[in-house]
Amino acid sequence: MLLCAIAAFALMFAEDRFSRMEDLRAQLSTVVAPIQWVVSVPSDLLTWASLALSEQRELVEENRRLREQLLTLSHRVQRMASLTAENVRLRELLDAARQDDVPYITAELLSLDSDPFTHQMVVDRGRRNGVYIGQPVMDASGLVGQVTAVSAYSSRVLMLADASHAMPVQVNRNGLRFVVQGTGRYNALAVMHVPDTADIREGDLLTSSGLAGRFPVGYPVARIVGVEHDPGEPFARVTAEPVAQLERSRHFLLLFPPPPLEQADTQQLWDETFTVHEPPNVRGEP
Repeated sequence: MLLCAIAAFALMFAEDRFSRMEDLRAQLSTVVAPIQWVVSVPSDLLTWASLALSEQRELVEENRRLREQLLTLSHRVQRMASLTAENVRLRELLDAARQDDVPYITAELLSLDSDPFTHQMVVDRGRRNGVYIGQPVMDASGLVGQVTAVSAYSSRVLMLADASHAMPVQVNRNGLRFVVQGTGRYNALAVMHVPDTADIREGDLLTSSGLAGRFPVGYPVARIVGVEHDPGEPFARVTAEPVAQLERSRHFLLLFPPPPLEQADTQQLWDETFTVHEPPNVRGEP
């Protein structure tokens, strides 16, 4: 240790006094570099092996989840084939119009609003893709919100959880219609003005009712998670949880529902349906 200490002091003194020590240090570093690389190989191999094993475990787990999801979706598709055929037969009996699929384009998340009191996001589709204000947006699970601002290459979306957002819905089980409003939390929506005697239960699925012509009919919106009845109060306190993954989704669909009837067409239909015809003149007068 004493000899090492003397050598270290000698080297520090030589480096301070002689400028050529810098070149010597560079040459020694070049010589030592392969030794350092060889010494670091076991550590690098262990790191690579641990990452490979962890990624393999994640891939195996993801593969298992995808297989389960595939089986579930396969069961749903088989069930949907039967329901679709039954729906076609019922529509033929009722002579009802067929509901066509709603066109859509895909979009990806660009950014989220940093304001904790608003729930908005920006997606990578804009005016050049045909996006318009009021366009409904959904993810793989359900409706997410609607477009509130459009630029050439991006759009701002107001999500269901925002306290300023409200939309008409209906209970999928019995068709009762209500309005859900955001509460400022991602996992909670308020169902407004539910009569205390209304047939609504925990677990009921709320879907878009199509009223006001903004959202197409039949898309999942939320699921009832709480119904509280207060004695003497006319309305019950009903809360719902969005079915869309508002906090985790990164890919979305921008829907292009058919436009609602124009006001003139609606008025014409009203006039044709409810026109009162005067009785004929029995005396033959013009």
